[in-house]
Amino acid sequence: MALTDSALKALKPRAKAYKVTDEKGLYVQVTPAGGKLWKLKFRNKVGAEKKLSLGAYPEISLKEARELRDAARSNLAKGVDPAEQKQRDKRAALISAANSFEAVAKAYIAKNRRDGLAEATVRKREWFLDIVRKPLGARPIAEIEPYEILDAVRPFEASKNDEKAHRTLQFIGQVFRYAVANQIAKSDPTRDLRGALSSRKPKHHAAILEPLKVGELLRAIEGYEGQPITQFALRLSPYVFVRPGELRRAEWSEIDLEGAVWRIPAAKMKGRQEHAVPLARQSLAILLEARDLTGDGQFVFPSIRSPRNPMSENTINAALRRLGFGKDEMTAHGLTHDTRVPLDF
Repeated sequence: MALTDSALKALKPRAKAYKVTDEKGLYVQVTPAGGKLWKLKFRNKVGAEKKLSLGAYPEISLKEARELRDAARSNLAKGVDPAEQKQRDKRAALISAANSFEAVAKAYIAKNRRDGLAEATVRKREWFLDIVRKPLGARPIAEIEPYEILDAVRPFEASKNDEKAHRTLQFIGQVFRYAVANQIAKSDPTRDLRGALSSRKPKHHAAILEPLKVGELLRAIEGYEGQPITQFALRLSPYVFVRPGELRRAEWSEIDLEGAVWRIPAAKMKGRQEHAVPLARQSLAILLEARDLTGDGQFVFPSIRSPRNPMSENTINAALRRLGFGKDEMTAHGLTHDTRVPLDF
């Protein structure tokens, strides 16, 4: 006799597992612990009796269990063993999960680390993965279509952040090319997206270049009344012409005060080559002042919150805002421009 929902709910566990049949090979097995498991008994094409698990009640309702039974019987009629098909589907799901965009991207980033790419570059690629994880992360990489990639980057374009849109698309392409090289994907769909994004004229970092205004900037920096470490970083920036990230991560072990040179390791440089920065008399004087305050630690410009970390990337810009220089007038990156500050070597 066919089962009903009320009959299913009334089934109680016994000392040993037992089964209650429905129709067409479908039955529910009641375990001593009280579980109610859907099973399908069938014979394969050679006549051997087999069983197929369909899930547990009530997560799988009576109606859903019958639908699964009918689907399995339909496959059986086509010569497809439903138990073997379930195992194939499981394997395919595992392969898809292992080859999801996120999994492949993580493998690509791990290779970047093994190859010795700058830590800043690796972290940037981890950041790009974070921002595309929701739309692309769980998708099997071989199944991702070009329109899905565009959907993932178009919001940045819509907010007029064209550089972010283009660089995110570039990262996605790098992951796909890694997948192709490892025979995980057949092609890189980003190749078909060239020209799909807007290419507005890039906005350069604001910088003061006019000599008289440079003088005003330097005088304002000298009068900065915030944290001394921040002032040292501000004062040093116009003399060394390095990127803000390289400056704030400067370590005392890299600086030779006697030889008047700062050797930035290749691992910290974008071009992956050691960079020797000559230190003018003014630079040495600033570093000697800073050494009295931070010389017993790792970083020349440590974080105020934790000396084990370098200064925050927003500290210099925040200090410039406090000095009255707006973001359209001066930025930390702008301090790397040639401002014609006289250097005394």
